[in-house]
Amino acid sequence: MNTKRTRRDFEKMERRRRMGMRLLSQGKSQSEVARRCGVSRTTAMRWQRAQRNGKQAWKRRPLGRPPKITAKHLQALGMALKKGAQAHGFLNDLWTLPRVAKTLQDISGVRYHPAHVWKLLGRMGWSCQKPEGRAAERDEEAIARWKRYTWPALKKKPVTKAGPSFSSMKAD
Repeated sequence: MNTKRTRRDFEKMERRRRMGMRLLSQGKSQSEVARRCGVSRTTAMRWQRAQRNGKQAWKRRPLGRPPKITAKHLQALGMALKKGAQAHGFLNDLWTLPRVAKTLQDISGVRYHPAHVWKLLGRMGWSCQKPEGRAAERDEEAIARWKRYTWPALKKKPVTKAGPSFSSMKAD
């Protein structure tokens, strides 16, 4: 068990397993294999048992659960994202995490929670983009004219000071 929280060197571990398997196939004892490889005798016994069963015990096994989303799925998702949200039946061209999750489910058949879709998008190199809140038909000259002439006329002007308010009067 790795109690020091150091990173394990998987290539070095595989080389050690290969050496141990080679020594076992040469007829060396489990104790000698364990001593030479720097492992416990139980590990050497496990290697020998796997070797007898015809398994390649020296091979590194993948860690964790195998992913449901393949590279092919991610590539198809990337192409779908580039086409835009409207091409996939959404009302506007804004991609949200729930929309990406639905599109991913349509493509791959795998349901992903929208919060986890964010991790996939990050792995694919996509980042959060906030749409600019300006209309494409925006008329800058008309806006400047409105700000200069119409807005000041509409803006409330301070009224002359009236008498004191009721809240400022003290009761005797």
